[in-house]
Amino acid sequence: MANRLSQIATRTGDDGTTGLGDGSRVPKDHLRVQAMGDVDELNSNLGLLLAEPLPGDVRELLITIQHELFNLGGELCMPGYELLKMDAVLRLDEELAHYNAALPRLKEFILPAGTRSAAISHVCRTVARRAERAVVTLAANETINAAPRQYLNRLSDLLFVLARVLNRANLDGLGGDDVYWHSERLQKQQDGQDEAESAS
Repeated sequence: MANRLSQIATRTGDDGTTGLGDGSRVPKDHLRVQAMGDVDELNSNLGLLLAEPLPGDVRELLITIQHELFNLGGELCMPGYELLKMDAVLRLDEELAHYNAALPRLKEFILPAGTRSAAISHVCRTVARRAERAVVTLAANETINAAPRQYLNRLSDLLFVLARVLNRANLDGLGGDDVYWHSERLQKQQDGQDEAESAS
């Protein structure tokens, strides 16, 4: 296979524009470029997650997702093309059902915390939501296939579930369960502050 990247610093973007896959140039703050950037940021955060100790099945899943996100970004880069297939969305549905089935039902909100790997998974989740919003905004202005938006929506859900899985995997010894939000904790702090103010 020929080397596709022969030069990285082209300086062609010094005027504030960037090239798309079809050869056209658009401003770097174009909606399409913003969506591409959010997907790239998501993929980079998944790379950070992959640097952590992970269960083997989760690692293989995330590697596959990285490749699919590269396809998604490529599709955004080339208006009118389809690189991400609906099969990828359906597979995320299957993975979501698989991992969610082994988890206890949530009875309270959880915080994006716990093990380092779980916390990074939550970061990935929030970036996936931002990328989804960017694609929705782009689709309101240009024709976009449905698969990229649906994929990012499913992926955000899956990353939430994987964060719970990774807390239970407890590979760094700092997790073991979800980190629950306690509204009464905030209330106690407020009550204590009110009492202190009354005493003074």
